[in-house]
Amino acid sequence: MVGFRTLRSCGIASVAFAMLVPTMAQAQSGLLTRPIAVGPVTLSAGMPLVDAPIELETGKQYRLTIVADGTQELAIHGPAFFRNVWVNEIVINDIEVRPLGVDSIEFDAAGEVEISFVTIRPGTFELRIPGTTGETQAAIINVIDPMFAPGATGAGAAAEEEEEDDGG
Repeated sequence: MVGFRTLRSCGIASVAFAMLVPTMAQAQSGLLTRPIAVGPVTLSAGMPLVDAPIELETGKQYRLTIVADGTQELAIHGPAFFRNVWVNEIVINDIEVRPLGVDSIEFDAAGEVEISFVTIRPGTFELRIPGTTGETQAAIINVIDPMFAPGATGAGAAAEEEEEDDGG
């Protein structure tokens, strides 16, 4: 029969071991730091939204700034992007909004919006001025998963090596 002291010492040992072993929470501790600034995406009549695609990694916190210069009433639409990130908050004129979902943001006049979010899924997404088809009227956002990127040393790289060994 196991005594109370034995159970207690095992419990203390388990807690001590758990504190020494890195956990997923520790691996994602960057989520508690300040967001990485990206952008800005600029809404201006006849001007490109961004100069180049925006490159992000999954599991990191970002802050995207969208600026409208007021030359025209414009919106930015990106349901696929917003459904593949977790939006922490949207700040408009120092007012913080914590939405359950976002589809688009419209500017009736000059202004600025900051969106804090965590990327969840990899993929290529776009934020676009609704009703436009030109390349300059969209901001392309590439989200990669560093575990599966070329040259990665994580679990994704090991799975790729196994496929190569099998001839696939």
